[in-house]
Formats: sequence, C-alpha cells, structure tokens
Amino acid sequence: MVETPRTGSPALDAATRAWVEHGWERQVVAVEPLSGGFTSTMLRLAAADGSFAVLRLMTKEPWRRHAPGLLTRERDVQRLLADTGVPVPTSLALDAEGREASAPAHLMTLLPGRTELERHDDALLAALWGLVDAVHAVEPDGPDRPRAFQSWAHEAKRVVPTSSTRATVWREAFRLLESTPPAFEAGFLHRDLHLGNVLWEQGRVTGVVDWVETSWGPAELDVAHATTYLALLHGPDVAERFLALRPGRGSDPILPAPDRLHWHVMDVVGHLPDPVKVTQPWRDRGVVVTEWTAYARLEEWLGRLLG
Repeated sequence: MVETPRTGSPALDAATRAWVEHGWERQVVAVEPLSGGFTSTMLRLAAADGSFAVLRLMTKEPWRRHAPGLLTRERDVQRLLADTGVPVPTSLALDAEGREASAPAHLMTLLPGRTELERHDDALLAALWGLVDAVHAVEPDGPDRPRAFQSWAHEAKRVVPTSSTRATVWREAFRLLESTPPAFEAGFLHRDLHLGNVLWEQGRVTGVVDWVETSWGPAELDVAHATTYLALLHGPDVAERFLALRPGRGSDPILPAPDRLHWHVMDVVGHLPDPVKVTQPWRDRGVVVTEWTAYARLEEWLGRLLG
C-alpha cells in the first residue's frame, strides 16, 4: 500500500461502494488506483467532505484465500500501534471474508507522505534504522502478540536458478538453512519492512503500511528484509552501507555475524525463484529495475553474505 496515484479512475461496484460508505459514513466521490501493491488492489477514495481513505481489496491468489487472517491481523496491529510512536493507518472498516464487498476488504485512513525509492543517502538509511528500532520496541502483552514468524524460504524454493553463475553459493545457502537456526530472543516484527512500505515527508517518516504479515520472531529478520530490498533496488554496496550504519555497531564487522547470518540468508532465498514481486511494484512507481538486474544483485548479495 503506497501513496502514488496511477492514471485512470476505476469505479467501485455497487456492493463495495455501499459497504465503504456505510463503514466510512461518507459518500465516495472519487476513486484512484494506488501503485506499488502486488498482493492486493489498492484504491484511494475521496469523500464529499474532502477527506480521504485507502481501500485494500484482496483480489489476487493465493492471498485472497488467506485474506481473513491477513486482513484481520492488519486491523488488529493498527489498533495495537495506535498509541505508539510508529505511524500507522487507522482501521475504519473490515470485511475480511468479502461477504459484503466484492472481495475481502479493509478500509483505512490515508497517511501523508510518499515513498522514497530513488534515495539511498545516509540520512535516509539512518532514519530507516530509527524506524526499525521503533517497531522492535513495541512490546505487546501475550494476548496481543501476533503469530509466530514463518520462513519464506521453504524447501520448494531451494532450487538453484537456471540463470545462476554461482551455483555453489546457492547450494551453500540451502545447506545453511537446513541447519538448526541460531537461538534468538523473540520480539515484535513488521515482517515486510522495506522502503516500499515506508512513507516520508520532509525527511521524516510519516507512515508505515502493509501490516498483514506482522509476526513474533527474531528482530534480525526485519533487518534482513530491509537490507535485501536495498540490495535488489540499489545494489549490494548500498545494502552494506545500510548495515554499516547499524546503531551501536561500533567496530563490529559490517556483514552479519554468524548468529545473524542465518536470517539474512533465509530472506535472500525467500526471494526465489523470481524477484518480480518487488520489481513490478517499482515499475508501477516509475523506478525501472529489470528482473535480470534484480536477480544478479540478489546473487551478488548472497555471495557477499557467505563471504
């Protein structure tokens, strides 16, 4: 979910419009598609009184099949974070099973700001670390804790890509993931934390969106995901520069120590077999990175991680 309107003006079907207007208590006068979403159709809605909202419709499989859990989790996390320092949308209405709207739907407030996909200066990277720390500082009580994290590097993905020029690196990564994971202190995770889900205004973070995968697990998984995203978007040098800015790192090595390496490799392998899930949303926002370029960067980053 991002803030960039795309061209065109889609119409809401009658059932979805009726559900939105009932839950929002406003008349919808304009609808614009939002770019950047891959799993959902994202729409910006304008009301007659000048207010705005965002509508997520889970229209794509396999996410639509899992929509009740995903959308309910997003709603619950937004409520949990309402009084924290993490800026999140406010949930306005939820139809997790799509019984009233045309598809499983979540209506929420529109946050100010825009994504910053072309920047990779130290100021932005340091602010991203600040956000990581703010998310991980959330300490929900037992009943409010999200589900335990899931690996996105499941066994079916552990196949050396046909375009690989460094098959031994991938095989080493797969062997590492077959070993027992290192011990970790579990905590609160966004689980899909990266520049594509962060909004900025005048150099400060104004919003963090897309909370459907929120989990309870090792903090380094969020760090790994943000880092892999930077490697795909801007190249491994920027990923290393991000890790070099880790608060409190001091003179520690830039690349992850063995107890953290497992989670970084897990995240890289989780992007197989094809990085189109991230490159297509970039193209929707006018940032062109081909699948071939993204894959080459992913393989190079894995090679650096494994040394």
